[in-house]
Order: sequence, then structure tokens, then C-alpha cells
Amino acid sequence: MPLSRCLSIVGLSVLLFGLVGLFPPEAYAQEAKRAPNVVFILIDDMRYDAAACLGHPFLKTPHIDAMAKNGTNFTNAFVTTSLCSPSRASILTGQYMHKHHVVDNNHTDLSNVVFFPQYLQKAGYKTGFFGKWHMGGGTDQPRPGFDQWVSFRGQGHYYPPGPKWTLNVNGKSVPQKGYITDELTDYAIDWLDTLDKDDPFFLYLSHKAVHAQFYPAERHKDLYTDAKIVPPASQANTKENYEGKPMWVKNQRNSWHGVDFPYHSSLDIAEYYRDYCRCINAVDDSVGRVRQYLKDHDLEENTVVMLMGDNGFLFGEHGLIDKRNAYEESMRVPLIIEGPGYFPKDKTETAVVANVDIGPTVLELAGIKTPQQMDGMSFVKIANGQMPASKWRKNLLYEYYWEWNFPQTPTMFALRGERYKFIQYHGIWDTDELYDLENDPHEMHNLIDDPGLQSTVRDMRNALNKELAERNAMQVPFGAKRGNGSNLRRESGSDAAEFPQSVLRQKDAKN
Repeated sequence: MPLSRCLSIVGLSVLLFGLVGLFPPEAYAQEAKRAPNVVFILIDDMRYDAAACLGHPFLKTPHIDAMAKNGTNFTNAFVTTSLCSPSRASILTGQYMHKHHVVDNNHTDLSNVVFFPQYLQKAGYKTGFFGKWHMGGGTDQPRPGFDQWVSFRGQGHYYPPGPKWTLNVNGKSVPQKGYITDELTDYAIDWLDTLDKDDPFFLYLSHKAVHAQFYPAERHKDLYTDAKIVPPASQANTKENYEGKPMWVKNQRNSWHGVDFPYHSSLDIAEYYRDYCRCINAVDDSVGRVRQYLKDHDLEENTVVMLMGDNGFLFGEHGLIDKRNAYEESMRVPLIIEGPGYFPKDKTETAVVANVDIGPTVLELAGIKTPQQMDGMSFVKIANGQMPASKWRKNLLYEYYWEWNFPQTPTMFALRGERYKFIQYHGIWDTDELYDLENDPHEMHNLIDDPGLQSTVRDMRNALNKELAERNAMQVPFGAKRGNGSNLRRESGSDAAEFPQSVLRQKDAKN
């Protein structure tokens, strides 16, 4: 029996057995195309430029480069929240943070959401999860949607910290033996070996790398020793760099997430970045091993391989480190997809896509319609030139909610368009931001008070507020505050920001 017919029968059986509540009828296609296997490789904190094919000046990433050459490189890929748990929840649910309510990296309640691999299971796919889950760090127990499960608590460890540190393998504690990037790849490939060749599969390889603290594999620890690391121009503590910027940005410079007091330490940001780059190489090795397995087992022609970052990372831009904010280095991520016959080869795709689009895209590949509760859209047709650009999104919504753990970053909402980005802050006495990304890609000049762009500010603010209202997102969920958080400052660090000139007056509101 043809596979497409099998999948249609499985989908029909699901409906007949009364799973209408959890799996609504509209989630299933009437006639599915030949369904490919899918491998989704998620890299933690991988910046949009962290590979040679993405323009990095010294990184050597031959396997990721080969993927890009043989597939489609989405150069305008973003996350809708630049924070591990919310971003991962958005990938798995296809929903924005205000809908799935995973608002921070602390305790999470996922009892009311459906993960897209659950739909794949119902359609006959074998599914496996390998790596960092991180939505609810107190447990590593298997989650719905996966037949095979290999994970660990919280952030995990690059090397096992001791003999008692274990992985959770299908509900059983198994000691971690070696370098986590390699070991997760071992588990993933071993699982592929157990599958029937006629069964379509979905493999979710969720690397701990390249999350801080960065510990490269032994074979990579001396890479890039001679590479020159140049601080970004916006890192300098100058009046020009902070002119027009929100006060919180200057104040965060001397904080847990700033270059003056990084993680409340004397960390050398340049050397920190060097180790980050070294950790990328084990990820590249992993990509190479997975691709080679597919080739060796005649699976590459019917397998779509996706590589994506869960959020970006700043290494000094605007005087900041880490993520959370709506600047490009924080919210922009790599997305490379290889799949002969499904995605074009050696293509650069500039359409604005996001983490909420992954679920709908994988489901379309499997012949399954996008469920109504998902906010994202499948980008299969836009990537293949089968959808006019006018039908695709022009702006992407970004949201981040203040965390008590890290009080230096405020709640924010943003619209990221093809040319302009508008950032609006909530619950803080400060200025909003507008950037012309075409002429100012590094977001050095805030144009929020530019007299010639007030109509743009007005239109984007109205569009942002309209989208939030239409999505029923005019509220700010938050986790319970349990302390003061990482609120320290270094006495010898930079001073607090002054109010911007645009709000200062001498006599009255006009003068």
C-alpha cells in the first residue's frame, strides 16, 4: 500500500476514535503527499552568523556549509521570544508566548498545550527526542509526542560533573559517559538504526551546545587560538553609542547581562566568545554525522534536515551580553533546511520566518493541515516560489516579559519588518526605539524622535497594538517573584544613564 494512502487512513482512524478534542479534525489533510522523514536540529544560543556559510570571519563549519549549499538558507529567521524555554515552547506548539504561557525558564505548566510531534505520531511517524528540553527544569521525564526519549535536567553539562549525573533514557536514569554533543548524536543515530525502513520518522536533536558556560570538546580546545576577535563597534562606552538609546540599555551595561559586570564576574568577553566558537565545532561534527548516516542508508532523498538556533546571543553589542532583548543579535537565528525535492538547493530565502512556523512547516511536509490553535504558518510554499510575497507576513511580532531573576531587561514588544523595527517598552519610564535596518543593520541610531519618521512610528505603533489586541495579548503573564534576582552593580563600572535629551525641559512641557 502506498505510504500516502497509509497516512490518510491513519489520519481518518484518529478522527473515528474520537480524538476530536485534543486533535481537531482540521489538523488532518484529506490527501497527504508522500511524507518525508524530518530531522530537526536545534542549537542553543546559536547566533545568526555562527557558521562560515553565514559570514563568520574565522569559524570552520564544513558540514553546516554543505547543508546550506545543498539546501535553503533563511537569512531572515527569528524567534518570537529570545529566551530558552519560551522559544522552545513556541517551536513545539507553533504558538506565541502569550498563548502557551511559558514565560520564563523557571516552573512551567504545559498541561494545556499540544506539541506538534503528537500530530506526527497520530499520522504514523516514529518520533524521538534527544537532548535539552528545559521547559520545567525540575524533571527530565519523557514528554508527550515522543516514542523515544533521551534528556536531562535543566541545562545539563558538557561533561558529566560526576558519576551520579545521569541522562533520562525512556524514563530510566543512565550515566552520562562523555561529551554531551557527541553522546546525544550517538543516541540519535542508534535510534535510527532501530527503525523499520518503511516507517517515516521525526528526529528532534536538541543540543545543549552552545549554551554557557562554554566547554569545548577536547579535540577542539585549541582551535582559533590565533583568531583576532574584534569587539563590536557598539560596545564602546561613548556618548555617541548611547545617544538616543533607552536608559535601560546603558544601565544594563553594568549588570549581570552587561560587559562591565558579566555574570557578576571579571569574565573576558573575547575569550568567552572564543570558547563559544570552539563549541560550535562539535555541533558541526554532529551535523556531519547525521547527514552521513542518511547518505549511507539511502535516506537523504526522502529526509528533510533542519538546523536552527533557539535564540541569538550578544557578545558586547550595545554593551550587552546574552539575549532577551529585541536587537538583531538576540532575536535573529540561523535556519538552514536541506531536503531534495522539498526545498531548493543553494538558495537564499529572505522572507521573514520564525520559530512559530516550524510546527506548521513540518506538519505540511507530513500532509497534515495546520491546527487552528497555532499562530505560525508553513513556509514550504514561500520557499519554493509557490506563494506570492504579498501573501506572506510583512511584520513579525516579538515579545518578552520581565523576569524577576534578571530584572535588568524590561518587558518589551516589537514589530520587525522588512526595513524598519519598532520596539515598545512596557512598565518602565524610558524611550521606545525605531531602527532603519536597511541603512543601520547594527541598530546604532534610534530614530524614534526623527521628525521625518513620525508617521512611521505612528503606523508601526498602531500596527503593533492592533496585532496584540487581535491576538488577545494585551496582558503580561509573569512568574512568581522569589527574590531580588541578579541585581548587583560594580562600583567601578559605568554610571547610570541620564534621561534622554528629548524628554528634558527648562520651563514647561514645550520649553
